[in-house]
Amino acid sequence: MVEQEIEGTAATNDLSALVIVLLKGVLYREADASLWGALIKLQARVRDYVAVLGLELVLDEAEGYAFLRSLPETDDDAAPKLPRLIARRPLSFPVSLLLALLRKKLAEFDAGGGDTRLVLTRDEIVELIRVFLPESGNEAKLIDQIETHLNKIVELGFLRKLKPSTTNRDTQAGVFEVRRILKAFVDAQWLADFDARLAAYQMQLGATAGGQINE
Repeated sequence: MVEQEIEGTAATNDLSALVIVLLKGVLYREADASLWGALIKLQARVRDYVAVLGLELVLDEAEGYAFLRSLPETDDDAAPKLPRLIARRPLSFPVSLLLALLRKKLAEFDAGGGDTRLVLTRDEIVELIRVFLPESGNEAKLIDQIETHLNKIVELGFLRKLKPSTTNRDTQAGVFEVRRILKAFVDAQWLADFDARLAAYQMQLGATAGGQINE
């Protein structure tokens, strides 16, 4: 009996810890294997708990990440409207374009098999978007603008900037890992319409003042 009470208390503590961590952001298996294991065991309870808050648990065991998002809104006018706990983040056009290009690159990388981590240098990412931009006479300014958008994507959690190595600090300083959670936000159906979306992107880019991309 005492053992059951201890186990119940431990499970409750784990549940509280899980919900707190998930409310703060994404839980990665690689970041906390113990907490990830607790989530796998308690995922049904987590789902029930956060549903009361108007949230749902998104859990991808294969890719090793979990996060919370708001439940889809219903057309039922009689249903109570809860305040949003997970804020929506409007993205600038160039950030959206970079996310789309990184998602396509991730899909191509997965199709090729091999390593599970897609790592790109800053220069490689710049080249991804450069082909969709008009010619610019100010290369340094263009690079600085793209760097700003990269920092935003790092802040959002879709890229992770890798630490410089002691052997090759200059090269490693501009290297990024594409986080696989990007797949949850840009799905396969979205990729199916990618060419049409890129055509629309190019039209919008061509319409920007002076051919520059701005936050």
